[in-house]
Amino acid sequence: MHATETSRYWRHPCFPDLGLFKARFTRHRYELHTHPTYVIALITAGCERIRIGRRHVIAPAGTIAIVNPEEWHDGEQGADEGWAYRTFYPSVPLMAEFAGELGRDRAPVFSREIIDDHHLASALAAAHEGSTSQDAMKAEASLLAALGRLIVRHGDWNGQAEEVENAGSRRRFPVYEEMIESRLGSPLDLQRLADAAGVTRFQVIRDFKKTIGLTPAAYIRDRRLRRARLLIEDGLGLADAALAAGFADQSHLTRTFRAAHGMSPGMFRGAG
Repeated sequence: MHATETSRYWRHPCFPDLGLFKARFTRHRYELHTHPTYVIALITAGCERIRIGRRHVIAPAGTIAIVNPEEWHDGEQGADEGWAYRTFYPSVPLMAEFAGELGRDRAPVFSREIIDDHHLASALAAAHEGSTSQDAMKAEASLLAALGRLIVRHGDWNGQAEEVENAGSRRRFPVYEEMIESRLGSPLDLQRLADAAGVTRFQVIRDFKKTIGLTPAAYIRDRRLRRARLLIEDGLGLADAALAAGFADQSHLTRTFRAAHGMSPGMFRGAG
């Protein structure tokens, strides 16, 4: 991380399954990755350029970038001065719980990648700052107010995932997923995936492109990061988590983790 860049990650005192992140970046560039949670990022200064799914968007200061669970996304500076932002990572069950209290029957989908809502931005800023307050009631109330406004005003209850044009690719993709998940700690290559699905290596690449718009290598890297995160949360040491998730060593995990999440594995572990 460049000397002028800063980042911090912690857990909400009232909602342990909600992570929070605060950072200022100038040179850092996120690799494509996913989260099992929502990503709700309030841009507080500068501008961020982001790919979310298949779209490329610009998020200037004062706007909110929204990434739905499991959506591929990256991020980099959209202006010379870089960008600063405050991010919330609420889990799907938590958002479903909030939505239920607001009269909805399921967790929301957000169809707009960038939201320009001054009142929501102010509420999110207050909730993020309030998460470090000694006043637990204030921390809880400010978060509920902010996410409640987001859900009610910007949730898309009719949102549908984009249909994959090629039915064969869609049918084969679970085979690749199962193979990758079962062998994350072992060597993986295109031929193994091709053999599992009964296709050629070229077809594997086409299937990944058609289904999720990424290469098999990018998907495997993301799944290994996901496995490492879970192992670290469960208390496994960083070196052991790296090897169990299929990384060459702890340094390899650290480099990849920082590129995807903007923080080191040690910082992530420290927030537990």
